[in-house]
Amino acid sequence: MTVVKSPLPEPARQVTFDALQGTLVDLLGLSLIGKQAHWNIVGPRFRSIHLQLDEVVAAARSYADTVAERAAALGLPPDGRPETIASAFTLPGPKDGWVRDEEVVQVIAEALSTAIGRLRERITATETADPVTQDLLIGLTAELEKQRWMFEAENWPQES
Repeated sequence: MTVVKSPLPEPARQVTFDALQGTLVDLLGLSLIGKQAHWNIVGPRFRSIHLQLDEVVAAARSYADTVAERAAALGLPPDGRPETIASAFTLPGPKDGWVRDEEVVQVIAEALSTAIGRLRERITATETADPVTQDLLIGLTAELEKQRWMFEAENWPQES
């Protein structure tokens, strides 16, 4: 078996692995809760939110692949197995069954906010450990912040 050697020294290797693995779990979980909401949303804003959820899921899946491949390139084996995601995932998600459109907006905005907060911590952690990974996390954060903004704009108070 060939093992990919990491160009990073310890403890930079561990800091980087923790950041990438935690991000992978968040992204794979986010894609799952996005699809769950996508399938079960009801209400007058069904179509627009249904389509916006597809954008979140596509971004999460694309970045999950990029994050996992970054880890592998550094000799850090990514773990996206279902049991790993199920045991480590802690972002908020939708309730079981049909979910009203305003509830979907709220829970997805909250999940994105939580993921963004964690990403910002990982950006700080990887600044010295691995600036290349930090750059990846910065780009991902920008995308998730854009998605969060779009969901939060859905809940803008309407004037009477």
